[in-house]
Amino acid sequence: MAHKHGHDDHEHEHEFSDIVVLEDEDGNEHECAIYDFEFEGQAYAVLFPLDDPEEGGLIYRLEIDDAGEEVLMEIEDDQEFERVVAFLESEE
Repeated sequence: MAHKHGHDDHEHEHEFSDIVVLEDEDGNEHECAIYDFEFEGQAYAVLFPLDDPEEGGLIYRLEIDDAGEEVLMEIEDDQEFERVVAFLESEE
């Protein structure tokens, strides 16, 4: 499961780089605005579901697969996740 980055009491001023369509485990498609950024030499992305904007954003690490395509990877390290969230909050 991806980590969430909510925006309860403040507005995000991130500029979205694109809209992506993700398919969930049930085959349902969801459009998300994507905000990508670099932190500590690693690329990350926050996806904001357009069909449920109150849900907040989902934070992923951006990696390049063997075919050279960008893929979203879950951040499994809690310390890494906390550093990324702190960075995002400092940018607001």
